[in-house]
Amino acid sequence: MTTPDMMEALQALAAEKGMTTELLLEAVANGLESAYKRMPDAADDAYVVIDETFNISVIAQEIDEEGNVVQEWDDTPENFGRIAAQTARQVLTQRIREVERDMKYDEYAGREGDIVTGIIQQTDSRYTLLDLGRVEALLPQSEQVPYERPEPNSRLKAYIVEVRKTAKGPQIVVSRTHPGLIRELFKLEVPEISDGIVEMKACAREPGHRTKIAVWSNDTNIDPVGACVGARGARVRQVVNELRGEKIDIVPFSEDQHDFVAKALSPAKVREVRFHEVEGVAEVVVPDHQLSLAIGREGQNARLAARLTGWRIDIKSETQILDEETAYAEGDWAEGEWVTDPETGEQTWVPADGSEAMSADDWATAAEEADQADGDELIEDDSEAVGEELGEGDALPDEENGDDGPADERDNQEETEIEEEELSN
Repeated sequence: MTTPDMMEALQALAAEKGMTTELLLEAVANGLESAYKRMPDAADDAYVVIDETFNISVIAQEIDEEGNVVQEWDDTPENFGRIAAQTARQVLTQRIREVERDMKYDEYAGREGDIVTGIIQQTDSRYTLLDLGRVEALLPQSEQVPYERPEPNSRLKAYIVEVRKTAKGPQIVVSRTHPGLIRELFKLEVPEISDGIVEMKACAREPGHRTKIAVWSNDTNIDPVGACVGARGARVRQVVNELRGEKIDIVPFSEDQHDFVAKALSPAKVREVRFHEVEGVAEVVVPDHQLSLAIGREGQNARLAARLTGWRIDIKSETQILDEETAYAEGDWAEGEWVTDPETGEQTWVPADGSEAMSADDWATAAEEADQADGDELIEDDSEAVGEELGEGDALPDEENGDDGPADERDNQEETEIEEEELSN
């Protein structure tokens, strides 16, 4: 092959691999320089020059102590063309592999959070391989939906979690359980979300079972829930089909936390929402016939609503709330108030009847004594009730003394009389 033919072949190779000719020439020059330095009588400092016609020359240098070039000369060895051909083949093969690995990594390095479509190549108990075209993606078992077993050679959409750079090339880790998969699937189906008109504010998901999303519209003329559902549910149906039948609840996001928590428990109807901000609990009151619907199967609806809103949700029926309020109203409560000392910060209970004030420790001690007294009174009441059931002439059995009680004594007496009659006869 003549030198012009080699240059044309190099240009064709660069175009095929998506690289520049200068990059390949630089790789060949570096490989030839290494090959030259391994030859006997090689100069300590030299570099390789490859011109446009692929003529190769080795330029040796003499450098002084200060690093300046004193002189240069052509030191191309004889039969260097044969050495150059062998070296160029090895260097080009290695360099092309490195460049391809870098290009594949650069293609997916900034795509964490995107969605990709791949063809299932291999599936086992540890992971599933997805063919993305130029590279393969790894779907670990921990990122797979339980009981989802896609067939080989079928198409599958997945969410890119991480892109790792390894010696064998980029390793792309994808997921089918990540909540971001829901977001990206709705971007594909709902133009308003991809355009930024409708935003997905929150997402709570139990993969393979149910998902709740909260959506918000920046345009008052567009209904965010209707945009995600689509005409006759066409848009959300596409997402459900991709998720293999996973149920999706779409609720409107609201800045009003009372309204947001109530809507998050959809499809249940909520009567009232009470917040206990110190404990971080939202107490939800629902009609009696809506209690099981609000809680959901195995608590799933309440659990997803809690993740969606960020509140711990305590669901109670109207009857439960009424019973609690009645018991509270009928309770015997001490009248007074707690007064805090501004200097020490200690709290003191000041009764409303003007009696002596009590510290917090004294109050706790008095409460324990009252509880103990109530317990003793309950035991006495139980003993009196047992005595009344036995009657005045009866007595409790005494197991330790062997006393079997009045009934057993009557039985013994009757047996004695029968034996005496038999003897007299």
